[in-house]
Amino acid sequence: MNEREFRRHTASLRSLLNKRIASLFRRKNPRELHTAGRYVLTAGGKRIRSILLLLAAETVGGRPKDALDAGVAVELMHNFTLIHDDVMDHAKTRRGRPTVHVRWDINHAILVGDVMLGFAYDVLLRAPRKNAQYISRLFTKRLISVCEGQALDLTLGSGGNATVKEYMEMIDKKTGALIVLSSELGGVVGGGTGKQVRALREYGKYLGRAFQLQDDLLDVVADEKRLGKAIGGDIMEGKRTFLYITTMERASTSDRRFLTRAFSAQHRPVHGRALVRRVQSLYREYESIERTRAMIERNTAKALAKLQQIPPSRSRDMLHHMARVLASRHI
Repeated sequence: MNEREFRRHTASLRSLLNKRIASLFRRKNPRELHTAGRYVLTAGGKRIRSILLLLAAETVGGRPKDALDAGVAVELMHNFTLIHDDVMDHAKTRRGRPTVHVRWDINHAILVGDVMLGFAYDVLLRAPRKNAQYISRLFTKRLISVCEGQALDLTLGSGGNATVKEYMEMIDKKTGALIVLSSELGGVVGGGTGKQVRALREYGKYLGRAFQLQDDLLDVVADEKRLGKAIGGDIMEGKRTFLYITTMERASTSDRRFLTRAFSAQHRPVHGRALVRRVQSLYREYESIERTRAMIERNTAKALAKLQQIPPSRSRDMLHHMARVLASRHI
């Protein structure tokens, strides 16, 4: 599997998804609601989760077009979570454009997120299948996990001594649930065996962990020009990431005191770029950056090991390559 072949195939899958997505939100009334929905869906997302679902379906012998509705449903659920997350985080931009609640208002943002989820269920169940009830329950189960993960994230962000175990539980739900859903549901709609679906579920679990840990890392070490935004956003927002938690575990009493204050909006000893630089230096001093990279590699290796339970194929190679791409991405 080479990079060129991978990019060509995923681009073709993205094109299929975008065409299907473009067929949604064609209603004219209420005008603001559906205009905002189109605004979100045309923002140029990478469609990572839905492409993962189509590749998983292919890996067990299914056809991408038969898994297309499920892929679109996952993409819609993902955008539902982003819209509501932006409201909760008071985010001003998303993918280089004003967020929905900034462009319109909070009420419209909530409604757009809600209707996005409604469309997700509509498209998921549009194609008749013998296992429609199972698919619906699986979809709902992961949706609940995402909401629970968001609640756990709020708890971690409120202070206290978070542990690595608590953090991993949070990302397994908030970030990992949709990646697990993508790989698992792809196996189901692709007609995979029980063993294959379980292997894809576990692949998604470890891939989801590696994906979020890489996000955490990029916020600290990425090149700002390539990332497209200033680094240190998690630090400025006081997010207790894996880097923060592992640094707190090893830091001196004075450094722990500084970090506790630094991640509290009310008691920060310094602000802005100075704060980010100081926290970055502590992450390096206590080797948390290296530990995060090691954790990313460990979870990626576990994800790839799960793929070995599925017979070799070009599509399995694609999933293998995707795991490597996501775990080493620069943006």
